Amino acid sequence: MSEAATDALLRHALDSIAVGSKSFASASRLFDPDTRRSAVLLYAWCRHCDDVIDGQQAGHDAVPLSPAEARLRLAELRARTQTAYLATPIDDPAFAALQAVVQRHGIAREEALDLLQGFAMDVDGQHYQTFADTLQYCYHVAGVVGLMMARIMGTQDPQVLDRACDLGLAMQLTNIARDLVDDAQVGRCYLPQQWLDEFGITVATLAEPRHRPALAVLATRLIDQAEPYYASAEAGLAALPWRSAWAVASAGAVYRRIGIRVRAAGAQAWDTRASTGKLEKLGALSGGLWTSLLRRLRRYPPRDPQLWARAPLPNATARRAEPATAP
Repeated sequence: MSEAATDALLRHALDSIAVGSKSFASASRLFDPDTRRSAVLLYAWCRHCDDVIDGQQAGHDAVPLSPAEARLRLAELRARTQTAYLATPIDDPAFAALQAVVQRHGIAREEALDLLQGFAMDVDGQHYQTFADTLQYCYHVAGVVGLMMARIMGTQDPQVLDRACDLGLAMQLTNIARDLVDDAQVGRCYLPQQWLDEFGITVATLAEPRHRPALAVLATRLIDQAEPYYASAEAGLAALPWRSAWAVASAGAVYRRIGIRVRAAGAQAWDTRASTGKLEKLGALSGGLWTSLLRRLRRYPPRDPQLWARAPLPNATARRAEPATAP
């Protein structure tokens, strides 16, 4: 690929990240230039796939799609993703971005397809009976992104990859807690049916205001369940280059603060969408630097065997195992 084509790809990716995720845009500036380049290229592909399936632009203004249209779009995404693993040039910037990352960092085909499987779970309207089922969904839409990002940061150590996956799981659990009502209004629910049954809530009535006190309890439970995964990811920071560790720690801190906001708001958590302001992001950046440096002075602890775990490649589908900490 020519230097001009590479620069055009990077500009497209930076535009995508600036509109689609201000939090990731802030954290990505902490990477060294080469890592940042690959990280934003990967983000551009992830963002594009998400937008195509949800009928939206840069994560906003979603337009409901018919199941048939969504399945057609998913099939097209899978086919185009497969072409990113060929040597032939690609015109579409999102898939050319993926191809550039694949060629540079050896991203496994199974991992890219695992992300699309998460979108398929949405398209199929899958429901989740247990918390382990919810975690499997989290793996597909976020944990596997952590794996790919860790490879971009230069690690192939399975133990470090597990920590990267843990951060994705934690962030997605936070996302689910924050977006419970918005998701329910478009027919999606990621809460385990076992949890809903405790409060006599159905998926169809989840968004009704009368259930807000119960949703506050369940959102708090999600945030509590995210904590051991945040802690596990933090313990793995010492294995990353220091600028990558700083970026990862800062991103985790931003999401943790979102969870704190949701917990503190109680039944009013969904009156407005929880987010972090500029000062909070700055605090997360400084805290992330301290955390990443401090972790280099501590012994690298073994990962908690009670945490839910991905299955190793070549079978990248996560295995089901109900965590001992789940209620």
